[in-house]
Amino acid sequence: MTSAALAALTLLLLAAPVTAPAPSGTLHAKGTFDVKLTPQGESDRRDGAATARMTADKQYHGDLEGTGQGEMLSALADVKGSGSYVAIERVSGTLHGRKGTFVLDHRGRMTRGAQQLEINVVPDSGTGEIAGLTGRMGITITEGRHDYDFEYVLSEAKR
Repeated sequence: MTSAALAALTLLLLAAPVTAPAPSGTLHAKGTFDVKLTPQGESDRRDGAATARMTADKQYHGDLEGTGQGEMLSALADVKGSGSYVAIERVSGTLHGRKGTFVLDHRGRMTRGAQQLEINVVPDSGTGEIAGLTGRMGITITEGRHDYDFEYVLSEAKR
């Protein structure tokens, strides 16, 4: 499996829907983003799976305007449609006009085509005008267009 194929699988995993209900008082930020995945070295294929490391550079548009830089690890099993990825992404920009940064953790899994994706704000990672940020992001990919729906709560920072 090439690094490019693993990057393609990662994009499929990114398209998994988020289905858990949002907490009360939740705000929504919606928009699109552009992403560039760059393999970091060759993938490692052995023992029934290929693993790879990638960087992700994003540009967010809409209610969240800014950039994201992330590091990803992915695995693709020999069984068609099965794989996983984890990532940490630092986001910098404005969220509904409030400036700051925060970190997202990504966990995606695909089992024979059935997708699961969880993207959450790392606790206490919000800075600036978005200190105290908690939330989760859902992503859909339709005909190459990447959309996000960010459900979030802004509370007083506990520092």
